Amino acid sequence: MHPRKLIGITGGIGSGKTIVCKIFETLGIPVFNADQASKKIVATDPSLKNEIIALLGEKAYENGVYNNKYVAQKVFSSPELLLKLNQLIHPKVRVAAQNWLEKQDKKPYYLYEAALMEAAGQGNNIDKIIVVTAPIALRIARIKERDGRTEVEIEAIINKQKTDAERKKISDFEVVNDSESALIPQVLKIHKAIIAT
Repeated sequence: MHPRKLIGITGGIGSGKTIVCKIFETLGIPVFNADQASKKIVATDPSLKNEIIALLGEKAYENGVYNNKYVAQKVFSSPELLLKLNQLIHPKVRVAAQNWLEKQDKKPYYLYEAALMEAAGQGNNIDKIIVVTAPIALRIARIKERDGRTEVEIEAIINKQKTDAERKKISDFEVVNDSESALIPQVLKIHKAIIAT
């Protein structure tokens, strides 16, 4: 797969990863969305379906459809179950990313968007990492508007995710999405820096 340059892009829920990825796409950079891929895989992969049912019980799928709410309730209260679920899903997502990458036309680099990410080179084939950050209050407001979740639900999700400080430790670049800092100049600067390396 290498020499294709794969850049990870991560950030907490409501940080604005999607809008930042859209800006990269306007520059002609293809984006693989790991979260969308995992949703597709849990919905369509029969062997994974059986493994998830074995781990979380029959209610994990209702009438053959992945029961997101039930699964979320089960794993968010148990870090051990969450880890086991991720260990089932993530390798399949990585294979999907590999297949996607091989089909792409030649570009200076490719983006791998995911909420969960390890440091570059740590069990992955990612060269650099971009983190998208935003103040917690702004993230909560965005998620409320987008998903219709309660503040308590949103805070529970945020508290389960890595903090921005933890994400910054593994990142090479940061995009600040605080509704005051312009996004396009930040993305252009990173784009130029990646191409130059």
